[in-house]
This record gives sequence, C-alpha cells and structure tokens, in this order.
Amino acid sequence: TGFDSDNSSGDFSEANHKVAEMLDLDPHQSNRTGKHNGETEIQENGIKRHRTSLPAPMFSRSDFSVWSILKKCIGLELSKITMPIVFNEPLSFLQRITEYMEHIYLINKACSHADPLERMQAVAAFAVSAVASQWERTGKPFNPLLGETYELTREDLGFRFISEQVSHHPPISAFYSEGLNKDFVFHGSIYPKLKFWGKSIEAEPRGTITLELLKHNEAYTWTNPTCCVHNVIIGKLWLEQYGTVEIVNHSTGDKCVLNFKPCGLFGKELHRVEGYIQDKNRKKLCVIYGKWTECLWCTDPTTYETYKKNEKRGGEQKKLKPSEDVIKSENDEADDMPEVQDTVQFIPGSKLLWRINCRPPNSSQMYNFTSFAVSLNELEKGMEAILAPTDCRLRPDIRNMENGNMDVASKEKERLEEKQRAARKERAKDEVEWQTRWFHQGTNPYTGTSDWLYSGGYFDRNFSDCPDIY
Repeated sequence: TGFDSDNSSGDFSEANHKVAEMLDLDPHQSNRTGKHNGETEIQENGIKRHRTSLPAPMFSRSDFSVWSILKKCIGLELSKITMPIVFNEPLSFLQRITEYMEHIYLINKACSHADPLERMQAVAAFAVSAVASQWERTGKPFNPLLGETYELTREDLGFRFISEQVSHHPPISAFYSEGLNKDFVFHGSIYPKLKFWGKSIEAEPRGTITLELLKHNEAYTWTNPTCCVHNVIIGKLWLEQYGTVEIVNHSTGDKCVLNFKPCGLFGKELHRVEGYIQDKNRKKLCVIYGKWTECLWCTDPTTYETYKKNEKRGGEQKKLKPSEDVIKSENDEADDMPEVQDTVQFIPGSKLLWRINCRPPNSSQMYNFTSFAVSLNELEKGMEAILAPTDCRLRPDIRNMENGNMDVASKEKERLEEKQRAARKERAKDEVEWQTRWFHQGTNPYTGTSDWLYSGGYFDRNFSDCPDIY
C-alpha cells in the first residue's frame, strides 16, 4: 500500500499453456534450493524451480530518513509525494496484490469441504493469510503506472492471475484470478486511502474482495484491515494491522467477523486476531483466534468462553510453542516497538486453520520477502515474447533496482514518471479519456457497490493494442 509521486504517475484457452512452467512449491516444504543468479534449475521430474534469492541484496536505508521527506509534506495527499527509490522494494503494487495467492491451498480446502462452516473457516484463514506477507515489509512497492499489468500462472498451484492499474487519480488496482480446474474465481479492486499522522502512516485498503467457490455456488466478500507503518520520524519502522473485517457468505447468510486488534499498551494485543462465525440467525458457530503474523485457530464458543473465564481467574494457560523465526523476529524489535510478551495462547481442543510459511534464511537481505515474493519478478528466458508489453517484469526501474543498480533505477523511475505525465497532458490536450484494457467499471453482483470487473480475453494473448508505458 505504498505512496508515490502524483508527478509519476475469461475463458480458458490453450494460449495460457505457452507461459513458462512453474515449480512444485509445497507451503510446508523447507528444503528448497536453487541458483542464486536469478536462473531456474531443472528438477529430475522436469519441473522448474523458482529462484530462492534476488540477484542483489537489499540496499541499506540506514543513511536515509523518511521523515526528511515527509516533514515537508504535512497536510498534503500522500499519493502526490515523490519518495526516493531507496524506500522502495523491487516489486510493483500489482505484484504485492498477487501475494494474496501465496496460501491458495486454503481456497482449495474451502472448495473440498462439504460443510459450509468448514468452508467459511478456510475462507477466513485465507483472508488473514492475505495480509501475512506484509509482516516486517516496511519497503513500499512501486506505484503502478496507468495501464501497467501483471500476470502470474502457476500450474503447480492451480491458478492464474491478472491485474491492471485502471486509474491513477485515485490510484486503483484491479485483479482477477481463476482456478485452472475451474473451481474458483477470486477478484476485486484496491484503492488505498493514505493518511499521515506525523509519527505514522495509515493505509486503509478500500475496495471489495470477492471469492466465488463455483462448485458450491457460493460467493464471499470482504475488505482488508487497515495497515499502519509506525516510527516514521525516528526508530525502526514496524507494521500493524487493525480494524474489523466482515466476511459474508452471500449464499447461506453466514458471516465471519474478525477483529484485528490495535497494539494497545505494552504490546499486549500486537498482531492479535479474534472473531467468530455466525449463521444467518446470528447464532455463533465457532470462535477464531490467533495472530496474523503466526497462525489461526478455531474452537467452539462454549470452550472459548470457559477458557476466558478461567483466564480471568488466573487459571493455567497452555502456550503454543512459537517457531525460532517468530521468537527471533519478535525479540529483535528496536526501540519504540512494543515488546511482545507471549505468542498465541492455545486453547485445548482447538483446530489449526492456518500457519504462516517460514521465510528464506536470507529474507532480511531481500526486503523480508517470502519465498513466494522472491519469485514474482523473475523473468525466465522466452517469457518476454509471451508477456504483455505492460507487464511489471518489463518495467526498467524495478528490474534495475532488483539487480542492485540503484542510480539507473532512480533515473528510469524519473523517466517513466515524466513519460506518464507527458501522456496525460497529451490526452488532456486532445480531450481523450484513458481506456482500460482488461477491466471495466461496473457493479459487484453480490454487494451492489461499484467495482472493477474483469472483461476477459487477456489469456488469448492479443496485445496489439496495449499502450506503450515503458
């Protein structure tokens, strides 16, 4: 949900299978290896492995201050502030949105369950997992250029994804994903509303997210929680998510209400998520609890209430043993970061819904990327001829930053911003309105609110009328 310069700016077809084959990525497999020069490695079964490292390590931000930029801009709309490239990470916001799909196995679980309650539990876990990759990701993604796109086909994970920057003012990103087995459709639009509070930056991701489980003829909608970046003036930047997320099953009337709790005094509630699933008659069916940075559990309401009563009386609590990665990251927080006193309190009899994937051992040198995020910008041989000319992988400022060429990346960023500015002026002069290519503005069929809907046809790969934005 980055901010950048205002002065910057359907059907399945055989063509889809022309895209480079991807690897088998098991979310619970930790012994992945690969070349560190950006190339892919061929496994014995012929499947390609994604890269496990970026071409160049993260550029140090220690000599730069976000406050030195923002102190001149208090009261201004943050989308109009030009930020030095050093505060970026080498991904476009369109690629950041694609990270929703990292835990797609949860959608697959929802599709496989016959019980609507279990389907809602899986969908709730997916909604929480969608923000988990933001943990410790304090670098801002590049603002997409108007008309920029990103596609990702993962035959191993069973989905394909397409997104487009459909508006620059306000900045709106639209996305659409579908299961290769025609079992689900996942789509939505994101419009980050940014506020600067002096010590922190708050990003409210407006826009509706919709998940359709085609086999069950069900549709779920929700909006992500608010994300806040703290210690903008001094100290180590850190993130929290807070706010209420309501997931509605428009077929059954069931609803899941998740409360992403604000940090609170002494960091007691940091990262905590608590909520419940209720039926159309508002009867609580189960309680959900956990942390969006760690894991999510569910239990029946009676067990939960009994546990809470015992907790108030000082009864014994059984803690879930955290992983070494979680302990290390939480203990290493800098000044002004609330100290985390414990991890998730496990309630006996609870069912595990989701656990965060372990990050690569060198993640701190790669912008705290997950293994999934590391692979998003790789450009395999032959892909350039297949991708749309507007795809993020072809964007020169992001590509140069990823390769460690910071000076070139900064110059390319300025060039692209100027090109976008000039194109906007030319359209204004000729009184021509921008035409989106793959999405159109319409009405969400389940909420009745304004939304951006996929027009179809992208995977037919007719890119003859795509704009020249790079």
